[in-house]
Amino acid sequence: MTNEIFLLNISGQDKPGLTSSLTAVLAQYGAKVLDIGQANIHDTLSLGILFEIESGESASPVLKDLLFKSYELGIQAKFTPITLENYENWVTLQGKDRYIVTILGERLTAKQMSKVTNIISDKNLNIDAIKRLTGRTSLVKTNDYPRASIELSIRGKIDNKEELTEKFMQASKELDVDIAFQEDNIYRRNRRLVCFDMDSTLIQTEVIDELAELAGVGEKVKAITESAMQGEIDFNESFTKRMKLLKGLKEDVLQNVAVNLPITKGARRLINTLKSYGFKTAILSGGFTYFGEYLQKELGIDYVYANQLEIKNGELTGNHLGEIVDGNKKAEYLKEIAKKEGLNISQTIAIGDGANDLAMLNLAGLGIAFHAKPKVKDNAQSSISSIGLDGVLYLLGYHDRHIDLLE
Repeated sequence: MTNEIFLLNISGQDKPGLTSSLTAVLAQYGAKVLDIGQANIHDTLSLGILFEIESGESASPVLKDLLFKSYELGIQAKFTPITLENYENWVTLQGKDRYIVTILGERLTAKQMSKVTNIISDKNLNIDAIKRLTGRTSLVKTNDYPRASIELSIRGKIDNKEELTEKFMQASKELDVDIAFQEDNIYRRNRRLVCFDMDSTLIQTEVIDELAELAGVGEKVKAITESAMQGEIDFNESFTKRMKLLKGLKEDVLQNVAVNLPITKGARRLINTLKSYGFKTAILSGGFTYFGEYLQKELGIDYVYANQLEIKNGELTGNHLGEIVDGNKKAEYLKEIAKKEGLNISQTIAIGDGANDLAMLNLAGLGIAFHAKPKVKDNAQSSISSIGLDGVLYLLGYHDRHIDLLE
């Protein structure tokens, strides 16, 4: 005997026991559940159950009993017959490539959603699911750190990923929102190492510029720093020039700078969450170990690689010890730590803002340009410019409830 397939769509006020009551009716008639999905928005339920049942005596009564049970529960039921051909075509779609699009901002608007979903539909991609990652927002109470994020799970064949990424990037600039596009693969769900640039990423300052101000050479050093961050001059050359200008600065000045470092908004929330879920963290910086090691203790970072100041007789000599940590060296350290931790490079995340971060951003499984220079944003896999460092958690798929449980 042939079987019949139906899609049951339920909508109405949510209450405990709805799914239990409806599946009990299906169980009574020996139905097989082929797919099921549920969403709840403002206590309003949307439930879909795709089920198969033997044709004949069972088919009509099960629909009748489901309608009666829905009436009893005060919800609306709609049935759609599904042909075997239609069902099998749907089954074949499960092999299609899957991707995640994450939208981040202080607040999300219909205009932003319309633009992003239009880009997706223009590429003939299907949205399988949409979920909110941030908590509910009060319209009465003031939030001193507003943030909103939603995640779209999409499916389909993409011929030109670079073109799609470029469209998302352009939309991001136009709409003042961050849009991250990632493959939904096993590595995305199993990241285990996060590497941070330090200056202007983990902290909201360039330490070398602060030291220069205290040494009375602020403007000279800032000009060299900015040129290096924009990628206009070689990092190693700029580093050596700036170091020479710091000669004679007293060592006790360093401690005062360290204890007053302005840690980036969301950094503690991000790192505490990462540690709780078993991630390893590292600072890979073109700055100085003196400050990296202070942050290591303050935030509980696992690894620190940076430049070591040479100090003699309580003063900076204007020289450094060991190799200069430039962009290529950061990428080497990322690979080294991943190997030590037994991780595939695709399980790593790198976060930075400057041109000397691009090598590690493009090497990592997920590279994030954080409040970065235009050249860096244009060449990175993803970017965050609208909220704090904890925005990284949303790119990993964490919901606020996963984070708030730990706080």
